[in-house]
Amino acid sequence: MPLIKSISGFRGTIGGRAGENLTPLDIVKFSAAYGSWLQQRSGNSSSTVVIGRDARISGAMVSDLVRATLQGLGINVIDLGLSTTPTVEVMVPELGAQGGIILTASHNPKEWNALKLLNEKGEFISASDGAKVLELAEDPDFSFALVDDLGSYTKRDDAIGIHIDKVLSLDRVDAEAVREKKFKVVVDSVNSTGGISIPPLLERMGCEVVSLYGEPTGHFPHNPEPLKEHLTEICALVKKENADLGIVVDPDVDRLALVDEHGEMFGEEYTLVAVADYLLSHTPGVAVSNLSSSRALSDIAKSHGSTYQASAVGEVNVVELMKSSGALIGGEGNGGIIYPELHYGRDSLVGAALILTHMAKSGKSLSELRAGYPAYFMGKKKIELTPDIDVDLLLTKMQQKYLNDRVSTVDGVKIDFQDSWVHLRKSNTEPIIRIYTEAKSQELADALGDRIIAEIRSFI
Repeated sequence: MPLIKSISGFRGTIGGRAGENLTPLDIVKFSAAYGSWLQQRSGNSSSTVVIGRDARISGAMVSDLVRATLQGLGINVIDLGLSTTPTVEVMVPELGAQGGIILTASHNPKEWNALKLLNEKGEFISASDGAKVLELAEDPDFSFALVDDLGSYTKRDDAIGIHIDKVLSLDRVDAEAVREKKFKVVVDSVNSTGGISIPPLLERMGCEVVSLYGEPTGHFPHNPEPLKEHLTEICALVKKENADLGIVVDPDVDRLALVDEHGEMFGEEYTLVAVADYLLSHTPGVAVSNLSSSRALSDIAKSHGSTYQASAVGEVNVVELMKSSGALIGGEGNGGIIYPELHYGRDSLVGAALILTHMAKSGKSLSELRAGYPAYFMGKKKIELTPDIDVDLLLTKMQQKYLNDRVSTVDGVKIDFQDSWVHLRKSNTEPIIRIYTEAKSQELADALGDRIIAEIRSFI
């Protein structure tokens, strides 16, 4: 099984051989590399790091190894225990820490775990900083603290409550308006930390909560990625309970998917669209997503006299563009909501609170909101090539072929047509071009992908 080392952190499957999987030796090495980088960066041997984890089975073991390694470097550790990715991101600056580590493999199955690395702002470290951590990990010449200089260890169990308080204090979150509606909400937390964060938030807003897989046991009852094909149970339960909506989160609670009152998927792409619709209707501004996200966000922004900008794929890139453009709202089409009024990270708690407020204030159901948005359908394909083929040259040829259309080369090649678009991205690990399309129907989106594949083959 693989071990993936990248500028944003370290991910792998538990067990197996060191250097090939995420073993205890690898966890210690990567933790020491991050801690050493943090000390070099801050010039402070007594730095503080906040850690938190999702509920996956290996979490406690990984957390103990990370905590002990950081203490061994002389770094003070504040342990939030079972937490969410956005909660750790919020708590790093809240506690004045110099960094944070989130122990989660997001939507990956239970055998996976990962170390996601944060800076002092509670944001994912930059590409250049990630490269430095990787360099330290490849040449592990670490210097650990003497016995009198070991780091301290503190446990906190109030972080999710603090996070919820901050969400409810936002100007655009109207808990009273939601409370008056007495919404009934079914929540699928996939037996992870969504079960100890989303229901308490909803209950504070006066909602009746029906919990599905709410115990944080780490035994995921279905594929934890919140896609339609994995969510048949909550769709049926929303209808059975006559609920107003369903809320689905992934194991670390940074992706938000919605189910309407008829038990139909709202569409992950439209989570961000709905939140932007609500916010931009009150305050015109800039909305940001990545190049592979739905055009519906651009359409909604324009309808409110606002502007839309697209970044390269990746949360770090979205956040960078949001900062430079002063964006009001941003995120990714996978249900990731980034609302900088609270923090620059994908946050399902913020997303859920804003969606409920939007429903309450508009007087519309989820299905009514969805019916008012432009209808787009996405397709995802790939073309596998032989290793001797120059993928960059192929992308250049595709760019040249469509010079008369709107073409972006910010991240691969994206071609915007009048009623559709195609985004071509090169894989960093294998000779593959990933092909994302969007059009007015699923058939048109798939046909566009097939056409582009044929054109690429014609250049080979």
